[in-house]
Amino acid sequence: MSALVTEPRASQRLVSLDVFRGFTMAAMVLVNNGGDGNHIYPQLAHAYWHGWTFTDWIFPFFLWISGMSTTYAVAVRRSRGATTQDLVLQVLRRSALIFLIGVFLNGFPFGLIGDAAFSFAAWRIPGVLQRIAICYLLGSLVYLWMPSRRFWYVIAGLFLAYWVMMEFIPVPGVEAGSWERGKNVAAYVDELVIGTHAYMRTHPWDPEGIISTLPALGTFLFGVLAGDYLRGSRSGSEEKTSWFFVSGCILLVAAVVLDMWVPINKRLWTPSYAMMMAGWAHLVFASCYFLIDVKGFRKGITVFLVFGMNAIFIYAVSSLLESLVDVVTVVSTGAGGEPVTISLKAMLMQHVFTPVLSPYNASLAYALAFVFVMYLMGLILWKKKWFVKI
Repeated sequence: MSALVTEPRASQRLVSLDVFRGFTMAAMVLVNNGGDGNHIYPQLAHAYWHGWTFTDWIFPFFLWISGMSTTYAVAVRRSRGATTQDLVLQVLRRSALIFLIGVFLNGFPFGLIGDAAFSFAAWRIPGVLQRIAICYLLGSLVYLWMPSRRFWYVIAGLFLAYWVMMEFIPVPGVEAGSWERGKNVAAYVDELVIGTHAYMRTHPWDPEGIISTLPALGTFLFGVLAGDYLRGSRSGSEEKTSWFFVSGCILLVAAVVLDMWVPINKRLWTPSYAMMMAGWAHLVFASCYFLIDVKGFRKGITVFLVFGMNAIFIYAVSSLLESLVDVVTVVSTGAGGEPVTISLKAMLMQHVFTPVLSPYNASLAYALAFVFVMYLMGLILWKKKWFVKI
C-alpha cells in the first residue's frame, strides 16, 4: 500500500459512491465475522447453492463499485496528463498488489501464531481480493482500449462463453449441462488447475474459481458502464437517477427470466446472478445518489464514509484480526471447573455474549462488536484525514 494521502475536497468526490462502498464494506465485515458458525441468521450467510441472500449482495457490489470507480480514476489521471501507457502501468501495478495482498491474507498467520496450521501445498490462491484484482486488470484494459458503447457485446460474449462451457462441455463422471454443487465443468477445471490450492471448505472446487471469473468480469463491466454514463452524460441529475432505477429494474427482470435456464448462483457466479446483482447495485446506488448528491442529504452518512474511504485497508485489517482471534489461544474454565485451552474468539463468545443472549443473537452481537471495532479504527484514520491508497 502506498503512503497515506489526505482527503480530496468533498466537491471533487462522488459522495454517494463512497457511502455505497462504505455500506458494502461494513456489511462484509458483519457477515464475515459471525461468532458461531452453527448459529447464523440465514440472511447473514451465503445461499448454500442456488438462490441468494443479503450476504450474496456484497461481493458483486464491490466489483460493480470498482468498475464505476475506475471510470472516475481514469478521468482524473488523464486530466493530469497521464498517457494510456501510464494508465496501463498503474493498472498492472495496482492489480498485482491487490492480488498479492489477497494471497497473503489467505496464508496469515502462516502457522507462526497459536494453533494455526499452514502448508504451502494447501495455501489458497484464489480469493475475494484476487478476483477483484483480476477483474480490475482485465476490465480496466478493456476500458482503456475499447469504447464503452461496445461493452454490451463484451458482457454478452462473456456470458455466452460461460454458458456454452457449463452447458455443453462434459467432464469425467458428470454429464454436460450439470449445475450441481461440485459436479460441473467449473469444478472440474478448478480441480485440474487450482488443485490443492482451492478453498478448503469447498475443495476441490473454489467459489472464486477460474470459469466463474468470466461472468464476474461482466459484473465489473456493468459498473464501468454505469460510471461512464454518470460521468459523461449531459442529462440532469434527476434524469440520471431515473435511468439507474429503470436499468436496475430491467436487469432484475432479465435475471429472473434467465433463471429459468441458468440458475441464480453466487458460488458459480452465473450470468443470471451477475445480472441480478448488477440490477440491485443500480437500485441501491440510485437511492444513495438521489438522496446524497442530488438532494444534499448528509445526516448520518459519516459512519459509511469511515468505512468507504479506507475500504481495502479495513478489509485487510479485519481479515487479519479475524484470523488472529481464531488461532490465538487462552486458558479458560471447562464445564467441570478444569482449565481448558480455547481460542480467543471462543472465550469471548463463552464469557461475554453467550451468557446473556440466545445463540443466534450472541453470534450476531459478536459480529456487530467486530464491526464496531473496525469502525473505531477507521474513525481514527478518518479524523486524521489519513486514507490508505493502493
